[in-house]
Amino acid sequence: MPKQQFTKTALAMGLACLGASWLAGAANVPAADKKFMEDAAVDGMTEVEAGKIAQGRASNADVKQFASRMVEDHTKAGDKLKSIASSKGVALPSGPDKKHQADLDKLSKSQNFDRDYMDAMVKDHKKAVGDFEKQSKSAKDPDVKNFASSTLPTLQEHLKMAEDTDKAVKSAKPAKGK
Repeated sequence: MPKQQFTKTALAMGLACLGASWLAGAANVPAADKKFMEDAAVDGMTEVEAGKIAQGRASNADVKQFASRMVEDHTKAGDKLKSIASSKGVALPSGPDKKHQADLDKLSKSQNFDRDYMDAMVKDHKKAVGDFEKQSKSAKDPDVKNFASSTLPTLQEHLKMAEDTDKAVKSAKPAKGK
């Protein structure tokens, strides 16, 4: 076999082995852990997008500040999750799914934006805290379990902030012309 053909064959075999090991990595992640990663990625991207909308639409300074924190924290968590998923050969969604996108579209057209955004943030963070608590105890993959455990305190803080901000928004007098 000529040297050039041998080199191409060896390269092709090496790439095939690399691809097989990458796929095997995805196969080694338990289905529940993979689903958690996918759901957490979609939920996190939705939080970031909702936060960006709120930064532009909110009239209450506390809501804008909360939204900025959501964009910052959920972007960091999303990057960490992407790194874990990539190392395991798990492909994550690249954006919100249809349901979450419909929620974002509805929110962006809200006539009572601050209240609707904060109501959604309380609801979403209650769900996230529950999901991350469960996964921090039941995940089989140690990296996924660690991600859930290390992210949980931030989500609990977000829930407290969301509840406090929601309460303040609901007790505030509506701005004139709103």
